This record gives sequence, structure tokens and C-alpha cells, in this order.
Amino acid sequence: MREVAPKGRGYLIVNSHPEGCAAVVDRMWQAITPREDGSAPTVLLLGASAGYGLAVLLAGLRRHGIRGVGVAYEAPETERRTASAGWYRTAAAAALAAENGNDFTFVNADAFGADAKASVLDLVAAQYGPVDHLVYSLAAPRRTDPRTGTVHHSVIKPLGEAYEAPSLEFTDDIAKVGSVRLPPATEDEREATTKVMGGEDWALWVEALAGRGLLADGFTTVALSYVGSELTAPVYRQGTIGAAKEHLEQTAATLNDTVLSGGTGRAFTVVAGAAVTQASTAIPSIALYTSLLRGVLGEDFRSTDRQAVELWEQLTGAEPLVLDGQGRIRLDGWEMDEAVQQRVRALWADPEAALEADTSGTRWFLEQVRALYGWDVPGVDYGRPVETTVTWPSA
Repeated sequence: MREVAPKGRGYLIVNSHPEGCAAVVDRMWQAITPREDGSAPTVLLLGASAGYGLAVLLAGLRRHGIRGVGVAYEAPETERRTASAGWYRTAAAAALAAENGNDFTFVNADAFGADAKASVLDLVAAQYGPVDHLVYSLAAPRRTDPRTGTVHHSVIKPLGEAYEAPSLEFTDDIAKVGSVRLPPATEDEREATTKVMGGEDWALWVEALAGRGLLADGFTTVALSYVGSELTAPVYRQGTIGAAKEHLEQTAATLNDTVLSGGTGRAFTVVAGAAVTQASTAIPSIALYTSLLRGVLGEDFRSTDRQAVELWEQLTGAEPLVLDGQGRIRLDGWEMDEAVQQRVRALWADPEAALEADTSGTRWFLEQVRALYGWDVPGVDYGRPVETTVTWPSA
């Protein structure tokens, strides 16, 4: 037992609160309407401890009784720091899965690595058999190419021209408008970002499953993506991240034409809506945009768990697939609605006036960021020592 306090800089907090993280997971679980449809599909979920991956996990467990394996790469407790927030969230999710009667195993490993792929697929083959759904929701700053051993680092930069735009900053929890300026990426940086965040690793997982005979009849794989507004496009969709996302989408088409051809399966990218995640907070201007969007939508801003429920409805056939002209599953219609975007554009034109007139979006955003690490969660007593040594869920 020890006392812990949030420590960090900017949007990055290095100490997590185990009970706060568990409370966040429990709140998401309770927000998902249970519905046992008896399907119990076998799922391999890559990136199961945070963001959309966690939401897909919880919605699948609670509504469809999924079984299978979730992979995440999280840090254990040290003398100086608590375990990572994802470590504590995984422990909480595993407890809920066990209570719900789900046969689900959690693996802590670098999913980019060849050894991790082999050991995870050994587990899948021995315990679960063919996989119905592979959900790819990995977000990481670096990746080691298993074929060459080269370590690639992703960058968040525009392509072609420098990017300058308003940003959101907090001083003593008070929001203010700042500015960000980023130089254009080099060709090497663009290629490295695509190596990390593109579809190469996704394809390796699908090929590995196929090579082991682990694709179930009707196999479907999806990779999570984002498009967003033209307001943030220069640093996102038209930048290095966008180049990686385009490669992800091209990979879906390639998989459908090769390893999944002839009715073997199908691959889609999923365009989700805006969300406050540990990955998204690192992208300049996204914080301001998301805060303004929340201020416009209020409670109509769709949480990750609501979007995950919608995704599972489409994947299981309960609802028809909502595809765009490029064959991508779209979950972001609520965000990209033209009337909503017009209101956000008007606020973006003078963000200082927007924040002065309405701070609801920025307050919500800061609460969401702190909750990512288990802080400021209602009902949690932060004034007493807490048990920070939590074991990773056993197989």
C-alpha cells in the first residue's frame, strides 16, 4: 500500500491510480447494455488495454460473450512509478470478464514482435481454435521491423508545408489557447511513420493466422482508423499519420485480394469518431478541436463504448455494414455531420472567444485526460493509501 499522486507534464501523466483505472473500466462496462446473443465468437484483439481497443473488448464481452485473446504491451510497477494505466485497466477488465463467464485470456507482449505472434497463435490454437474476428487497434510510437531488425519511430508532422494552428493548453487546470508550429516531415520520417502506424503489421498477423489454419469460416478483420475534420487535416489526414492511415486502408484492399480472396475472409478499416485517448492527446490541435466538438455536441458526443457497440452490431450482422465509397466502415457520422462541422468551424475561427464563452468542452476534455490514468474519477477516495501492486491476469 502506498500513497500516489498524479505526476507528469502536459497531457502525459506517469503515475496511475489503480482504483481509479478500475472505476473507469467499470463505468464503461455499466454503460454498455448487456445482451447475450449466444454467438460467443472467437476474437483476437490487438491493443486491448486502451482507447477503442478497450471499448471493443468490453462491448464484445458484455453483449456478445466473446472468447479469445487480448494483447497489450503495458509496464509493471517499479519502485519509482506505479504500473501503467493500461496494466490496471486490463486487470479490471479481466475481473469483469471472469464474473461474466467469458473465456478470455490477456497477454502482455509487444504485438509487433515475431516471437509474440508465435506465442499468441500457439495459445489461440491450443485453447480457442479458429478466429472469427481479428481486431487491430495498436497505437505505438515505435516498431521494430521483424524482418530487418530496424527500429522505426513515428512522427506527427505535416507533409509538404509547415503547419501552424491554435492549440489547447492548461495552466493550473485553466484552459487557454496557444499555438503550435511544426516543420514538414522528411521523406524518411513519412516512411518510418507508415512502418509504425500503417498496415504492414496488420497484414503479418492475418497472414500468420492463415498460415496456421486459424481463419474461421466468415472470418472478418478490422483495423481502427480516423479521418476527422478538415480543420485538423494538415497535421492529421494530410500529414504523416494520414499517410500511415492511407497505407492501412490500402492494406485492407490487398488482404481482400490475396490472403482473404476466394471467400476466405474479409478485411475493413473502421473510421471511428473523435475520442480522448492516450494516442490522440499527442496530436497537436486535436485537443482543441475535440474540446470544441464536445462543446457543440454535449451529451450527443459519442463515447468509445457507444461506437464499439455499433461496430459489433455491424460485425455480427445484427445491423448492415455502413460503408463509404472506399469500402470503409464508418462510425463517425455524428461527428462529420455538416451542421455540426459548421458550428465547430465557427468556433475554430476565434477559439479564444469560444473558450471565453463556454468552458464546458475544455473542462470535459481535461477530466477525460486525467481519467485515462485513473485520476479525478467520481467515487474514488484519493486521500488514502492504495494497493498499487496488481498482478497481470493469469491465463
